[in-house]
Amino acid sequence: MSKDYYNTLGVSKSASADEVKAAFRKLAHQYHPDKPGGNAEKFKEINEAYQVIGDEEKRKKYDQFGSAAFDGSAGFGAGGPFSGSGFDFSGFQGAGFEDLGDIFGEMFGFGGGGRQRVRRGKDVRVDMDISFYDSVFGAEKELTIHIPSACARCGGVGGEPGTNMETCKDCKGSGVRTVSQRTILGTVQSRTTCPTCRGEGEIPTKACTECRGAGIMRAKKTLRVSVPSGVEDGNVLRVRGAGEAVKGGESGDLHVVLHVLEDKRFAREGSTIYSQARIGFTQAALGDTIEVETVDGSAKLDIPAGTQSGAEIRLRGKGVPTRSGHGDHVVVVSVVTPKKLSRDQRELLERLDLSEK
Repeated sequence: MSKDYYNTLGVSKSASADEVKAAFRKLAHQYHPDKPGGNAEKFKEINEAYQVIGDEEKRKKYDQFGSAAFDGSAGFGAGGPFSGSGFDFSGFQGAGFEDLGDIFGEMFGFGGGGRQRVRRGKDVRVDMDISFYDSVFGAEKELTIHIPSACARCGGVGGEPGTNMETCKDCKGSGVRTVSQRTILGTVQSRTTCPTCRGEGEIPTKACTECRGAGIMRAKKTLRVSVPSGVEDGNVLRVRGAGEAVKGGESGDLHVVLHVLEDKRFAREGSTIYSQARIGFTQAALGDTIEVETVDGSAKLDIPAGTQSGAEIRLRGKGVPTRSGHGDHVVVVSVVTPKKLSRDQRELLERLDLSEK
């Protein structure tokens, strides 16, 4: 399905290059993932649209053929209107190699209609301890991290609020530098991101006094992480867009590794919770009803007559919540043999003679 890049940026087809750039900057500032109310997916769409209609040559192809000119469809591969250059990358579409055309273009300098990859910050991994109870029922937890984030003063733009932008003189607005190297195969051109503008093609006329133009600063962020019910030790939660920020790109993700703290009362295996109960010899022989602790509170447990030490008694539906209901709680019974007996108790046991024959 063809994408309407003009509509994405909110400009008309007759919009000038300056109008396109101004619309992009306004929307990018509004939807940057690191800003309150930001939207990573919307930011990505805006960036994709600008990479096409913000480039004069790509815009001409888009106006003639639509977005199909950039996704490998409608005959834009071998034999299509752009074949004959000696290089055909259409066969890699959908196989995870969509950027090979760009890579070779940058290495050998023949450029073309390749798609410019969106810059993305690094993913970040942090550890978080949670209680046994929270692992069973889930919880909302606060997590404080120190991480490169969009500058609070300039919103990640790099310029003082209200400052105009100007074309980067080092790369003349292209965002890349071309470097020639002599090799045994001849002169090879390579293209690298311009270090002055960091690939954006423009720089502020006055750098932000807080981040000195970087757009990014290391800052303390407090996040609310939703821990779902039933998680286990070692599970990883991904918080999209909460990783490292980069200027002119989208933030990476935050990976939260959960560590479930031990509980002296309970152990767990999948959706089943285990605990122990100690009972006396008479209770085991004659049977009894006792109270035991579960994650839902206290519960009645029936001890059948003749219960042996190590017996497992199951409480249905008192375990870990699952999609289909609840697991069970298993109580492992331990029969305690008295260490001290009175004379009467000893004589009574001798008369009973309960030894195995």
